[in-house]
Amino acid sequence: MQITLEKCHSSFYSKQCGTNLIVCISVIIYFIPLNIKAQIPVEVFSGQERTTLDIMFFKFFKNNEGENTRWLFFNRNRASIDYRITKTTYLPQFGFTEAVSYNHEKMLGFAPVIVAQVLSWGVFSKTGLQYARISKKATLFSWLVVQTKQQPDIDYFLLYRYTSKLTESFKLFTQFESVNAIPTQGGKNFNFTQRIRLGLQSKTYQFGMGVDFNQSGNDTFINSKNIGGFIRHEF
Repeated sequence: MQITLEKCHSSFYSKQCGTNLIVCISVIIYFIPLNIKAQIPVEVFSGQERTTLDIMFFKFFKNNEGENTRWLFFNRNRASIDYRITKTTYLPQFGFTEAVSYNHEKMLGFAPVIVAQVLSWGVFSKTGLQYARISKKATLFSWLVVQTKQQPDIDYFLLYRYTSKLTESFKLFTQFESVNAIPTQGGKNFNFTQRIRLGLQSKTYQFGMGVDFNQSGNDTFINSKNIGGFIRHEF
């Protein structure tokens, strides 16, 4: 489903979106003075239909002594260009997601989370429950959040990443991601996305093959896929 430029502008500057934006920015600014000290991984994925730029990381805030606090910060910035772009269809898509969660050790990886999103079609604030388990080889990160408005969408996000040593110079790099939007209002579209990456890692670089799948609709679904290659670097 493509979003027209007029629809994007109308949604972005609506009164509800403006209110959500103020709330979201206020929440994020409140936590910014804490120190994050995060490596920034940047991925470029080019397929047969579109090219995407993806920046995603999650790191614990640091205290003055450089130790992890209980606050975890999540950042995601995505932009995509479709090769079929015209003045009114297949327009560039973008998304900015920021989230902060409070991770107490007694909750065993579960944490309350607040999310701020700026997307091509609007601005949203969300809240819900997050789960994070991060080790040297594997990362499991997930949340179930709901928009803070009437008749909201429910979002379920899952990221699993695994690396394993192959040789002295290379590691196996695998990543699976699932992004799901489930409406609570009848007649609205469901949207499901799966992204798969399989390749190698050498020092701060990862590269290989990937595919993005998408299913969107209600009674009937439109299916699409974007198959190609990726390169990822941690700055």
